[in-house]
Amino acid sequence: MSKNRRPTKHVFVTGGVASSIGKGIVAASVGALLEARGLTVTHIKLDPYVNVDPGTMNPFQHGEVFVTDDGAETDLDLGHYERFTSATMSKANNITTGRIYANVIQKERRGDYLGGTVQVIPHITDEIKSFVKRGAEDVDVCITEIGGTVGDIESLPFLEALRQLKVEAGRGNAINVHVTLVPYIPAAGELKTKPTQHSVKRMLEIGMQPEIIVARCDRELSAELKKKIALFCNVDREAVITGRDLPSIYSVPLAFHRQGLDALVVEYLNIWTRDPVLDRWSNLNELMAAATQRVTIGIVGKYVDHTDAYKSLHEALLHGGLKHGAKADLRYIDSEDVEKHGASALLDGVDALLVPGGFGKRGVEGKIADRKSVV
Repeated sequence: MSKNRRPTKHVFVTGGVASSIGKGIVAASVGALLEARGLTVTHIKLDPYVNVDPGTMNPFQHGEVFVTDDGAETDLDLGHYERFTSATMSKANNITTGRIYANVIQKERRGDYLGGTVQVIPHITDEIKSFVKRGAEDVDVCITEIGGTVGDIESLPFLEALRQLKVEAGRGNAINVHVTLVPYIPAAGELKTKPTQHSVKRMLEIGMQPEIIVARCDRELSAELKKKIALFCNVDREAVITGRDLPSIYSVPLAFHRQGLDALVVEYLNIWTRDPVLDRWSNLNELMAAATQRVTIGIVGKYVDHTDAYKSLHEALLHGGLKHGAKADLRYIDSEDVEKHGASALLDGVDALLVPGGFGKRGVEGKIADRKSVV
């Protein structure tokens, strides 16, 4: 760290109740809003699985492998971080349980621990803390996301490491943004806050008090529900943020700003900043609203049942269309269906075709068939 630079502030993003509720978009949006206030940011993703990296994992289970400029095979959320901020991701921005344990075992074999008993605390947690500290150098704010869900046994060492980091950083230097689910129960005709209360209780059991709660839901939270969540989860009423489903992920930073999320973060972190300059996000949303021309692009692949496997391709096509005032309608087509039923019927009405890569022989003939059909 530069001698003249103030210590990096930390935002820890955790999730509860269910996986895949949008922690990555929340983390990326926080980064985007802080950048809009003139701060420098970086992101770190801590993944609890024991694989060393996602490079050999089945895309149906994990989704896209995002490859960074230095060749690291990383989690797809790093793609969100790069699309939402100016930060460039590298191998210093993503680590897994597998890599943490591999590093610790390598040190033990070298004799670095001088024959001491190697344990989860302090050795595993110290390794996690060291990784986060290295990745957080020379920026104003580091936003660290923990994969998985609080309560999972796999996440416990990461949560403990961040708890320690929060204590070591001191008040006003590290906060926790906890993303939870507030489900709507049709039979009762109402949103239920109990899962969020239980999730925060699990955080409190391990010594982590969230400062901000982002409540994921399919409709607006009423003032009464926000008051209830704040009361039972020990947070300020204005620190309960509605994370409503939106037509585009690029509307999320503006939605969070309207609720004061970025103002809360800089207040809790004791940072003075300028007012945010959000022209980039306003212009992007205006482009999406104004796009009138439509183009249909067929994506013929092997993992179309889990479209996150093609996340960066998906976003690149959408942005390419917007650049030309067009809305890209993406039609995902299973290459095995092309093998079984032929290309012509499945490609009817497609203006352009994208054939992404994949592992193994399955579905390859379908990819070849659809290309021949277009040619």
